[in-house]
Amino acid sequence: MEVDYEITSTEEKTGKNIVVILVGAPGSGKSTFCENVMSAARCPWVRICQDTITNGKSGTKAQCLSSAAEALKDGKNVFIDRCNLEKEQRAEFVKLGGLHVDVHAVVLDLPAKLCISRSVARTGHEGKLQGGKAAMVVNRMLQKKELPKLGEGFSRITYCQNESDVQGAVNTYGGLGPLDTLPPGYFGEEKRDAKVQLGIMKFFKKVDAIDTAMRDKNCSQVSVSEQETKEIDPSCKETEKITSSVGNEYEGNTEDQVLLEGSSVGSLSSKGVPTLAFPSISTSDFQFNKEKASDIIVEKVEEFLKKVGNVRLVLVDLHESNILSLVRSKAEQKNIDSKRFSTSVGDITRLYTRGGLRCNVIANAANWRLKPGGGGVNATIFSAAGPALEAATKERAGSLSPGKAVVVPLPSTSPLFKEEGVTHVIHVLGPNMNPQRPNCLKNDYDKGCRILGEAYSSLFEGFASILSIQTKLWKGSEEVSGSRSSELHENLFERNITNKREGRYASDRIKKYKGPQEESGIQHAISGSNGKESLSAMTDSMEGKVQSKNEKVDGGKRKVWSAWAQALYHIAMHPEKHKNEVLEISDDIVVLNDHYPKAQKHLLVLARMDGFDSLVNVGAEHLQLLKTMQAVGLKWVQSFLSDDASLVFRLGYHSAPSMRQLHLHVISLDFNSNHLKNKKHWNSFNTAFFRDSIDVIEEIEKYGKATLHDDEKLLSMELRCHRCRSAHPNIPRLKSHISNCQAPFPATLLQNDRLVLAPSQVHNKA
Repeated sequence: MEVDYEITSTEEKTGKNIVVILVGAPGSGKSTFCENVMSAARCPWVRICQDTITNGKSGTKAQCLSSAAEALKDGKNVFIDRCNLEKEQRAEFVKLGGLHVDVHAVVLDLPAKLCISRSVARTGHEGKLQGGKAAMVVNRMLQKKELPKLGEGFSRITYCQNESDVQGAVNTYGGLGPLDTLPPGYFGEEKRDAKVQLGIMKFFKKVDAIDTAMRDKNCSQVSVSEQETKEIDPSCKETEKITSSVGNEYEGNTEDQVLLEGSSVGSLSSKGVPTLAFPSISTSDFQFNKEKASDIIVEKVEEFLKKVGNVRLVLVDLHESNILSLVRSKAEQKNIDSKRFSTSVGDITRLYTRGGLRCNVIANAANWRLKPGGGGVNATIFSAAGPALEAATKERAGSLSPGKAVVVPLPSTSPLFKEEGVTHVIHVLGPNMNPQRPNCLKNDYDKGCRILGEAYSSLFEGFASILSIQTKLWKGSEEVSGSRSSELHENLFERNITNKREGRYASDRIKKYKGPQEESGIQHAISGSNGKESLSAMTDSMEGKVQSKNEKVDGGKRKVWSAWAQALYHIAMHPEKHKNEVLEISDDIVVLNDHYPKAQKHLLVLARMDGFDSLVNVGAEHLQLLKTMQAVGLKWVQSFLSDDASLVFRLGYHSAPSMRQLHLHVISLDFNSNHLKNKKHWNSFNTAFFRDSIDVIEEIEKYGKATLHDDEKLLSMELRCHRCRSAHPNIPRLKSHISNCQAPFPATLLQNDRLVLAPSQVHNKA
């Protein structure tokens, strides 16, 4: 009898339970890992071990599955303590995942020699695998090792290749609270370093990043850093299927719209949100009362979050401490959004590589001299950042007064920049209640609370300044929110660095489609010693180009491409890295399936021209490229029609696409797809928002540009059948109707070859 392992609960869960499938050879430390996490845990964990599943004796896989399911129903997190070295061995446990359960893998990929020596030396092992036979067993199992992939159904995979990595993973899971979650994706120092996140394009680990200039007029340099792409280990048996947001246009659904993570060290956090990680100020070395300090932290956090847009603050301590507990409790009492403010246990200088939390800014509880040394956070941050931070700090300030903060752009040479993606450190000094330290307030908590409040206010204002200065990269641009300015900042420099690295597209492709004047301007913008340019030089050379690329045809707001929206651009520029997904490649185009198709057949034909983001950028000089895209789309349509003559196709562009890189939609008009979920999806293909390819080509020929119907109101119009134009209240009702509607298509669609049908249907189309 097959056991149903679907997890149900009579209680509504505010967080998700976790199944952690441990993957590792005998002797890799799986059982010890479980014990260490469970001893430090703040929420209930259950260890499921096949060696002890039957009252301390070995049992079956089915018993493990049943016990795990029961533990999850009881609201507990679960460790699956088996070797799980082969995909087949993991498959049934992955199925434990569901709406309220995330499935993670922790891979203890320690050296074989270490695993063997441990296994041989141990005594009293639960599974009796010890002594001389252990070496043979470990060797045999490692020969069959298949490292896990997200495509198996995991939401998060952490690789541990040494004891330091293992301890980092212990800290991550041991520090989880009942309502805490972990970001999805690959984490750790795994040498196959395809660090991509669940639901996004499997990009190489690209680490273009920048230092932004600060408000102070003496900080005028912007440095740009590159880290070479790490090759995926050829020993992998197969390339993991891309689970990207390719074609994820107007998805409007959080389960499908996943933002890009790991695309740019120093860009944004794991959710694409500018993130500040900060320690509690003055509660350690300066001995400030923790109860009073927690009140001030929560007060200032709440005050700051009301003023700013989409940002995130994270209070960090090395261990689960009293200050974290107090702040967490008080923040919950004040109903502060946990997605915007949370606490985290771990080393503030290793939050990304050990815990997957990307923080582009971190705060340092500094001393008044702004010098390395002492202890605690200050020593840790200066040590992790290297000499570059001390030198950069010295340029900014020589000392710091209590209650004040100083923002230091972190040089790209700093390990903290290159490995963790931290672009800025904010030094902040709080009040001192320790008589062994300077400026002791001698228990004057009235003054102390005022200074501590000023310290946090200065810290958060410094963080805000990092975001707001980015708007100044755009002369005369409108004021934008913190999240928007981060996108502006990232978008401006990401284009330059990508072009610089990929010389053939910054030269050959540009020469083919752009005039010499524009080409020279772009080449100037990407030149410079080691990729470094001053802010003024970079903005002067690029401003006109970026404006022309991002403005709408008739003047209007600039289009800013967020991180996840860069997926198609990277495929167009690097199709050779996505051979398993790409259907056709030529010098001019790339063809691939839309990853979230809105119909039975839904292809995207991408232009391979750099800077060709959407119809906004199309002019008369691009006419031949548009015709090529149309011809390729028609070729694929004929192939589909030869298999199913009942299909009807339409080829066209969205007036305002949600993803960067001009792409032609080739879509069948059955609209039979689970990914078609809301008004935006439907109306983006069935209103004037969708521009037929044939019409665009004619307009370019006549007027040199295409007319865009990019009014957002079009996407929120009532739902109407694309055949009979009847109105329907919701998508399920509309889908039910169109599956049976036999009305002829409207006359506007039947004209000018906007519809493509099989020859046998042509006489019936009216």
